[in-house]
Parts: sequence; C-alpha cells; structure tokens
Amino acid sequence: MPNIIYVEADGTRHEVELDEQTTLMEGATMNLVPGVEGMCGGVCSCATCHCYIEGDWKDKTHPPQPNELAMLDTAKFRKDTSRLGCQVMVSWEMEGMEVHLPEEQGSLPQGE
Repeated sequence: MPNIIYVEADGTRHEVELDEQTTLMEGATMNLVPGVEGMCGGVCSCATCHCYIEGDWKDKTHPPQPNELAMLDTAKFRKDTSRLGCQVMVSWEMEGMEVHLPEEQGSLPQGE
C-alpha cells in the first residue's frame, strides 16, 4: 500500500498507508487527518477536501476535469496546485507523496 503524507497548514505531518483506488479524501477521512472534511462524501459538490499537490507529484495524477475546476473556483485559498482530494485516486506512483492542506476548508461566500 502506498504511503501518503498529509501536511497540515501548520506543518503537522500525518503519514498513512492507503489502498490503491482509494481517493485522497477517503484516505484522509478514514485516517482522521485533521483539516479534511469531505462533507459531500466524494461527489465533487463541495470544497471540503481541498488540497495542494505540488512539484513532480502533480504529474502523477490525472488532470482535473471541468466539474472539479468549477468547484475549485469556489474554494478558499485556491492556488495553481489546488485539487479536490475526492477526485484524486491513489496509485503506487504516489508512494511518499506529500499532500498539503489549506489553513481552512470550504467555499467562499457567494458574491466573492
């Protein structure tokens, strides 16, 4: 099982082993990683599994689809490396990957 390292905004690290074909959101919520809520259960309808996948790790994931990009448009603290954890499937290529978490999850209030 690949090891994934979730890094909270304050630098706290959580290393967990995940089955392949588990999403980053499922892995975080099943292992009680603080900062990942996954309120919609993984159907890409909230931004409570927002994370950052940086550097070469980004190339180990499939590109975000239009529905994910639309939801990310609502995410607080969005960056170029933003992804929704519910849309990123774990594979062996991700062994040792660091997934960084924003300081706060959720969507921007409407109108912002």
